[in-house]
Amino acid sequence: MPRLSVRVRATLAATAIVAVALAAASALLVGVLSERLMASASDEAFRRAGVVAERISGEALPVPDRSAGRAPGAADPDVQILTEAAHPLAGAEFSVHAAPALPAERWAPEDAFVTATAPVGTAGGTVVVRARASLEPAQAALQTLRTVLLPGIPALLLLVAALTWLAVGRALAPVSAIRAELADITASDLHRRVPVPRSRDEIARLAETTNRTLDRLELAVGRHRRFVADAAHELRSPLAVLRARLELAPPQRLTAEALADVERIQALTSDLLLLARLDADEPVRHDEVDLGQVAAEEGTRVRPRPEVRVALEIAADVLVRGSAEQLRRLVANLVDNAVRHAESAVTVRLAAEGDEAVLEVRDDGPGIPAEHHEAVFDRFTRLDEARDRDAGGAGLGLAIARDVAVRHGGGLAVASGPPGACLRARLPLAPPAGTAPPPA
Repeated sequence: MPRLSVRVRATLAATAIVAVALAAASALLVGVLSERLMASASDEAFRRAGVVAERISGEALPVPDRSAGRAPGAADPDVQILTEAAHPLAGAEFSVHAAPALPAERWAPEDAFVTATAPVGTAGGTVVVRARASLEPAQAALQTLRTVLLPGIPALLLLVAALTWLAVGRALAPVSAIRAELADITASDLHRRVPVPRSRDEIARLAETTNRTLDRLELAVGRHRRFVADAAHELRSPLAVLRARLELAPPQRLTAEALADVERIQALTSDLLLLARLDADEPVRHDEVDLGQVAAEEGTRVRPRPEVRVALEIAADVLVRGSAEQLRRLVANLVDNAVRHAESAVTVRLAAEGDEAVLEVRDDGPGIPAEHHEAVFDRFTRLDEARDRDAGGAGLGLAIARDVAVRHGGGLAVASGPPGACLRARLPLAPPAGTAPPPA
């Protein structure tokens, strides 16, 4: 199960906390209100009993008025007067209550009333006044409260969840903007910076810290690129002089070996200089280049292994826009790599597919293992299977080829399927005549 986002977790946490608080507050409110209503009903029953007791205090023992159906002095239908004799008054039984005070008790139906009793001394003896108060208003109030709470609490929780969702989303919007900007920043555009929100909070300080980190990173990468470019420039002149002297020297075995080493160093220096220019994000020229002509020229060029046959399957009029020098370097690196690893044959195929030019260079060598399909494009990467033949390679050819393809709006990848290895480059075709070239 994927991990929930901060926004979802904050919304769930806030809703759960409010739900627990509302549940506890509702239970406490219902309990306190129920207790207070019961106490109020009991006070009302005692009040009624006290009023009647005060009225009949000192009077003779009341005699039942059978025609009226209740004892004289008990005008309130919720009040009964009990004497020592057993007479049916108002349908209630009379009994003796000798105790000075009796606790509150209920009469039928028990859940509808609360009663209070009070002994009263009269001229005819002691009587007990019993009064009742209805619980119907208390029950109605509690039922009304429950009717309000049951739908009100879920509605309030939904409102809390919605407000929390909106508030957290608004608070995290700058974080999303920072993340999106960081995701688009690459080594070629380290000059870009993340947006700093106007609020002077932790997110603003995070954005400022991120920008300072990008400043330091841009400075370090810039220094590295300048160092590589300067070193490559400084090496080219003395290497050219050294090569000229070795070519003019008397032919000897050591001279030939030294000349081969100088050629490899020159090739490495040239690769480093090109990488420095690519890393520096120099603008790409948008000349119209006949990629078929470039592929044909590079495919027929003489290479160190003349026994490897290079077959050409090149479509006509495959035009792309870009730097002719860099595109020639892309094709040359792909063909050189294929010839270096092939057994006997290399096939260079170029065709237009849709709005793309597809260049495939296939060899009949041992191929590239699936786990190394991406590693071969890393700089200074050499596979173990290639070391026997690739005595002079530095592992920069395919890295340069991919960088050139990417800078021209395309890509380079290893195509699956044996035998051998197949490297496929895709480049956008040049737009029709009269169409403005894309921006650099």
